[in-house]
Amino acid sequence: MKRIMRVAAAAVIGLALSGAAQAQSALNEILDSGVMKVGTTGDWNPMTLRDPATNSYKGFDIDVMTELASDLGVSVEFVPTDWKTLVNGVVAGQYHLTGSASISPARMKVAGFSESYIAVEILPFTTEDKAGRFDGYGSINQPGVTVATTLGTTFEKLVREWFPDAEIKVVEAPARGFQEVLAGRADVFITSNIEGSTLEAKFPIVKVANSEPRSPTPIAMLLPQDDQVWINYVNNWVKVKQAQGFFDGVKARWGL
Repeated sequence: MKRIMRVAAAAVIGLALSGAAQAQSALNEILDSGVMKVGTTGDWNPMTLRDPATNSYKGFDIDVMTELASDLGVSVEFVPTDWKTLVNGVVAGQYHLTGSASISPARMKVAGFSESYIAVEILPFTTEDKAGRFDGYGSINQPGVTVATTLGTTFEKLVREWFPDAEIKVVEAPARGFQEVLAGRADVFITSNIEGSTLEAKFPIVKVANSEPRSPTPIAMLLPQDDQVWINYVNNWVKVKQAQGFFDGVKARWGL
């Protein structure tokens, strides 16, 4: 009988703890308040872009977060933040989750991540008038081809690794490799698919033909590390939306 009572007591305690954990979840807070708070930088086109005149946001992340809030039946509040404090904000509870951020070991030490739904990938780009000269990475890695990059960046390291036979032109920040190509002082530069899509929309820049994306880095939402209830909800939401083609549609809308 005593053993049965101990088991029963343990079960009651377990249920109580489970209920307490659920009550403390951001999910319950969001549903109770009717507001989902999202940390976003507003400076990463086309992911998140803030209009200072109206203090409104647009972009891939904004569409995703608006859809998540809609499915939760709540409104969304975008909380301004920056890259230096993005993680600290979610850890301190200033917002319930963030927009897209690259998954890294340093961030994983203190914060949780959702399932990934997009990746940063690196691609070579050139100008429309030079597009016919290039077909794949091998056509770039040739004497007489000038590849521009910015000093001290990850891109500089990749350019030296991928194109050792080309002429490499290094510029110092705030100058950018793509500016050298636009000015006609270089032939090719590399950048992410995300930045590349914005440059293609603004300038006569195109991807080098038959160049597969390289060095993919998965991107996901940052969430409180110890809030498994909220993490589970967001992860399953991502899976459902991927199956429905939602993310493919948003990528297409923003040229990603």
